[in-house]
Amino acid sequence: MTSSRDIARLLDIMAALRTPKTGCPWDIEQTFETIVPYTIEEAFEVADAIARGDLGDLKDELGDLLLQVVYHARMAEEENAFAFPDVVEAIVTKMIRRHPHVFGEQAGKLTPEQVKGAWGQIKAEEKAERAARHPESDAQSSLLSSVKAGLPALTRAIELQRKASTVGFDWNDPKAVLAKIHEEADEIGEAIDSGDKEEIQSEVGDLMFVLVNLARHVGADPDLALRKANAKFERRFAHIETTLRAAGRSLDSASLEEMDRLWHEAKQNE
Repeated sequence: MTSSRDIARLLDIMAALRTPKTGCPWDIEQTFETIVPYTIEEAFEVADAIARGDLGDLKDELGDLLLQVVYHARMAEEENAFAFPDVVEAIVTKMIRRHPHVFGEQAGKLTPEQVKGAWGQIKAEEKAERAARHPESDAQSSLLSSVKAGLPALTRAIELQRKASTVGFDWNDPKAVLAKIHEEADEIGEAIDSGDKEEIQSEVGDLMFVLVNLARHVGADPDLALRKANAKFERRFAHIETTLRAAGRSLDSASLEEMDRLWHEAKQNE
């Protein structure tokens, strides 16, 4: 196959990859659930390219993200649910509907304030339509229903906590959250002693949730804080590698105690 700017070629490639017997064995066995982690990863890589200001990488990462859309659409088509053109039609319809000040009879006639008002009304109409299509979910609605399930875990944790705080279900003192962190850490220790892997994971999740809550109370962005911690880890580990390499040694030849000493040396240098 030759390269092409036509979306139809990408759709044909995905169809070929998913074709039984002649396609790619790995691609054929994938499902919506197994592909989701890659979809999320590609979205983060788009964000990373933007953060770095690398438009060349952004072009490539947007292509990778587009592939994820095509992949999901192909699997849905195989189940006779919908196909890629239906995805395009849905978003085109939504964009036209949400911008009557551009595409409708009111084009060019609305003020910014009126645009905001119209947007809110349209969103409310769409929400009502979704509720009508899924009446069973409306019966189970709660205060937290408006927090989107598809958000990254850290972001969703913050939004769930913020929503609960609107009715007073919240700590008033960051130190009270800190005490809860100690409590959750102790529970992880107990879970480790029990050897129950599911319980350990559950308790680790509880600790992470409370850590996010602490970040919210002290005005720290948990995602940004973790990104900075990642960068810090990379810098200090690079110091270990560089120092050992300068001495003609490899990581495998160093003891944990030696690497820890170099780690603290990098920390002091910072």
